Amino acid sequence: MEKIMIITGASRGIGAATALKAAEQGYIVCINYLRDHDAANTIVRKIHGKNGKALAICADVSQEAEVEKLFQTVDDKFGRVNALVNNVGILEQKIRLDQMTMSRLNKIFTTNITSHFLCAREAVKRMSTQYGGNGGTIVNVSSAASRLGSAGEYIDYAASKGAIDTLTIGLAREVANEGIRVNCVRPGFIYTDIHASGGEPNRVDRIKDQIPMKRGGTPEEVANTILWLLSDEATYVTGTFIDVAGGR
Repeated sequence: MEKIMIITGASRGIGAATALKAAEQGYIVCINYLRDHDAANTIVRKIHGKNGKALAICADVSQEAEVEKLFQTVDDKFGRVNALVNNVGILEQKIRLDQMTMSRLNKIFTTNITSHFLCAREAVKRMSTQYGGNGGTIVNVSSAASRLGSAGEYIDYAASKGAIDTLTIGLAREVANEGIRVNCVRPGFIYTDIHASGGEPNRVDRIKDQIPMKRGGTPEEVANTILWLLSDEATYVTGTFIDVAGGR
């Protein structure tokens, strides 16, 4: 059976690193993106250059119709997905709660929470033995912020990741006897572009001395953990969290 993976928000950072490593391990990879067509297709070309199979699909995964179309496109092109990495996530500029607007909150929660629920729903419909599937694996990408809180910076982002932690626990138990494993990685301070979205592109360097390992992490280190959770080496692991945060 072919290994078919969808990675949301995969044009950069952790998603891109996961796509490249997954292709090396024989996965057919769907690289979901929203805006950066060139970056997504650069990853596809790299995978094709190593004789792998990949496809970039533009879809706003916070929107139900676009999620359904994304999964249907993969169905038609490759077959039923059996690995999902719920990676998409955004943050806004650093501010306190008393300055946050309703539009900001809706954007954060819809992108960071609703997208994970919608994609997991479509994955379960394809993976679950109750739907005639052959099983599969889901890895949700949360954040160490879910347990640290991000006070004075972006507690809305932290709260959205807390919701992903809860989704992981509940869904893992819900589908454990249907051939589906659901786990979660919680990256800490990783060198990705997301920090620029918060207005501080050099945030990891500023805070690295507060990390026990005294350095930030790389997208590849997070990707390695994701791929392990998806692998046959983790067949008795579900509802589990792995912090990739240098000890913080």
